[in-house]
Formats: sequence, structure tokens, C-alpha cells
Amino acid sequence: MAFATINGITVHYEMLGEPDAKNLVVFSNSLGTDFRIWLPLFDEISDDISVLLYDSRGHGLTGGADKPFGMAELVDDLIALVEHVGIKRAVFCGLSVGGLICQGVWQKRPELVKKLVLCDTAARIGTADVWNARIDAIAKGGLESIADNVMQRWFTPDFHEERADDLGGYRTMLCRQSAAGYVSTCEAIRDTDFTDGLATISVPVLCLVGDQDGSTPPELVETAARAIPGARFEVIEGCGHIPCVEQPEALAELLQAFLKKA
Repeated sequence: MAFATINGITVHYEMLGEPDAKNLVVFSNSLGTDFRIWLPLFDEISDDISVLLYDSRGHGLTGGADKPFGMAELVDDLIALVEHVGIKRAVFCGLSVGGLICQGVWQKRPELVKKLVLCDTAARIGTADVWNARIDAIAKGGLESIADNVMQRWFTPDFHEERADDLGGYRTMLCRQSAAGYVSTCEAIRDTDFTDGLATISVPVLCLVGDQDGSTPPELVETAARAIPGARFEVIEGCGHIPCVEQPEALAELLQAFLKKA
């Protein structure tokens, strides 16, 4: 565990390996989670891959939930953290809102981005009505009131049936997030549309999605991939919205092949 003051808030992060490593991946997690969602992946990837993990603003052990924030703050936090640990250039891998954050890093500081892995994400996620309804539900009943519905979107029916203990753990992870931080992140997603920026991405891009993703379905992710010059699109079978939890072996295989490709 490591902490740093970044843009006036305490950021929780972990740097595993060297910041100047040849194979370095910066991971940005999804709404309602913290960086522990990536841990199952590390049993599957090579030891020569260095990684930077962090909890985004208002999530996990990172502060900032006490004041409203938007996508600009989320992007600036990641840029400042990367600079804090001494990373000059890396592969950025973002899941869901993390994918939006990584697209924002490309738009603002493209020289930091070696490659992009856009995991279960798109240039625009959901509609204003969808996000406003979720925000209203949280205002009335807290995160607990939306938790079961979110679990249906995150994980496949097989996961629900066969991995009930894990399901309970990730449900608890969601419910223990800051409601204020969650709502600000919902607002950030609602107000973000990077569609016009997709065609500007000039680094190699891997877009991937679970075949049963209930939050960013395959057709949405494929639409984004088609708008990015030369992007590769892959579907992970038997997987919902969080492949690093549900299918880490398949994700690791795709990620490592992408890292090796020139």
C-alpha cells in the first residue's frame, strides 16, 4: 500500500515493478470498485510486466468524495499519479469508467500513452436518463438499493450460481464505496462523450468485452473499436462486465499478446 497527495487529495496506489520497465501497464478500475479487482489477473500474467494500480477519486482508500468532481478531475488525477511515480510512457488499461479515463489521458497527454486497452468500455456509456435514475435511486436508498441490479450487470448467471462467495464479496465492495464518490463518478460518466476523439487515437488499441456484459454490451464496444484506426476487437466468452474477476486467464492471454505485438 502506498499513498500520495495528488491534486489536493490522498490517492491510494501500488507500483509493482519499475516505472521505466519495458512492459508497464497502468490499470484504471471501474465504477463501484477499487484496484483489488485486478488482483486475480496477476496470477496469470508474466512476472516481467510491471503495473501501476490505484483507486480512483472517491473510491477505495482514495479521497476526494467530499466535493463534486467530473471526468476532468479523474483524468488529471491519473496523469499526476503517473508523473508522481516517474512513469514516462506506459500501456493504459481501463475498465468501464477507467476506459473513459484512459481515453481522457490520451486526449490530454498523448505522449504518455504507448498503447491502450479499452476493456468493457466505449466513448460514451449509457444515457443521461439512465444515470440520473441511478443517482436518484442512491439518493433515496443508498448503494445497497442498487447492488443486486449492479451484480446482474457485472457478472454472468454462471458466476452467480457457481461463485456465490465471490459474488458476495464484490457486492460488499460496491456497497462499501462512498455514495458521494459513486454519484460524482456517475455524473462524470453521464457528462462524458469521447466519440469525436476516437479517430484521433494513433497508438495501438485493443478493445475487448465480455460476451454477456450487461453494462457495456459487445455491440457498443465494437462500435467504438470500429471508429479507432487499426483497433483490434475481441470478445471474451462466458464473461460479464469485469473480465479481470470472471475470466482473468482469458484477459491475461489477450493482454500479453497485445503487449508483445509491435
